[in-house]
Amino acid sequence: MKVRTRYAPSPTGFMHIGNLRTAIFEYLLARKYDGSFILRIEDTDQERQVEGAIDFIYKTLELCNITIDEGPNNDKGYGPYIQSERKDIYKKYAEELVEKGKAYYCFCSEEELNAMRERANARHKPFLYDGRCSRLSKEKIAENLANGVPYVIRQKMPKTGVTIVDDIIYGKIKIDNSILDDQILLKSDGFPTYNFANVIDDHLMEITHVIRGKEYLDQTAKYNLLYEAFGWEKPIYAHVAMVLGEDGNKLSKRNGDASFMDLYNSGYLPEAIVNYLSLLGWSPTNNQELFTMDELIHNFDEHRISKSSSQYDVKKLRWFNAQYIKKMEEDKYLAWIKKYFTRDVSNKSSEWVDKLLLIYKDHLNYGEEINELTANFFIDSITLDAEEKEFLDSDPVTKDVIATFRKEVDSITDWNIDAINNAINNIKNTLGVKGKLLYMPIRIKASGFMHGPELADTIYLIGKDTVLERLK
Repeated sequence: MKVRTRYAPSPTGFMHIGNLRTAIFEYLLARKYDGSFILRIEDTDQERQVEGAIDFIYKTLELCNITIDEGPNNDKGYGPYIQSERKDIYKKYAEELVEKGKAYYCFCSEEELNAMRERANARHKPFLYDGRCSRLSKEKIAENLANGVPYVIRQKMPKTGVTIVDDIIYGKIKIDNSILDDQILLKSDGFPTYNFANVIDDHLMEITHVIRGKEYLDQTAKYNLLYEAFGWEKPIYAHVAMVLGEDGNKLSKRNGDASFMDLYNSGYLPEAIVNYLSLLGWSPTNNQELFTMDELIHNFDEHRISKSSSQYDVKKLRWFNAQYIKKMEEDKYLAWIKKYFTRDVSNKSSEWVDKLLLIYKDHLNYGEEINELTANFFIDSITLDAEEKEFLDSDPVTKDVIATFRKEVDSITDWNIDAINNAINNIKNTLGVKGKLLYMPIRIKASGFMHGPELADTIYLIGKDTVLERLK
């Protein structure tokens, strides 16, 4: 059996990171077993479609180095890969279920359904369709169809017993059939519902493994009943616990949580995002954290996906991103970071700009942060915060360090990094001070920050005149 996995997003906008995490797991699983990774677009909800969303999906996967073996742009004989182009297929299979007695035409109006919902609410019970149309005579059904009465096709659910869902992560789950609604398979507009289209497409596209959110676990009982009704083999399921936002709620585009493109446009590297998301809910056998894509494929084990929800932590993502920035070659780094650097450098040389950007290479968490980190290189005067003032007042020697350093700077005739280092060493020898009490007073007064890149490099780039003014 050749492994075939599918990523089946809805074209409703940018891909949020919870969905991307699922795509990563499906891709790693396919590649681990030398299988195929299929992209399928689930656009049955026509009202929520966003123009250009399919292009966003392709762009996201391409940036993440996730290769699509089959999809709308790469048909390998299982297409169409867009559900709205498969309506005739769904209609055929829905009507086949009606013929088998596993589904039925439902002619109930919206008013009738609303009345049923109101009665269920009054009894404080969940609404389940009562199956009244399943009891219509053949003559009545034929009459309604001949008269063009609008209808949907519903799945006929068993009302007793249990349906067992076999899952890689959660094992065998028993679902009580009495809680299963006679779900709609084909809507009145001819479009299939999400659940029905998934089953038909997964079977016809020979999908062997389905990775999906744990919140759909109960729905999988309905999937299994459809497979059994058709006499088809079920795929292997792996339901993954959801990714929670930093507020503890489920990540959602509707809640304004970051999408992949939001992160990418802010200066997060795709390989860092993939690395971080792959470890949300999955763990390797060792303590390794940084993985190339090939290493992820080699180490991935679907049985090590956690049953527990994982929490998105932007601080941890920034740590991952910082590690990848540090590993970039200088030329590649400069070309990348200049896309995010928005300071006015019209009066600066290209060498000065490159030097400034390079000294922050090992201090940067994401691209746009470069503007915040370099802010004090572009202003004449700085304002110290309470913590910086407190440090300068913590020991009398800090004032001597600052006064002595100003004299040393003033005496430098050839402004270069070696001369600045010599000035700092002269203070060390003259005042007998070292460590934080030597370096931090200089850094605070010269740059306005308590921490940062190499001190001499920082002072050199700020410039002699500005440093002297700040040291007053």
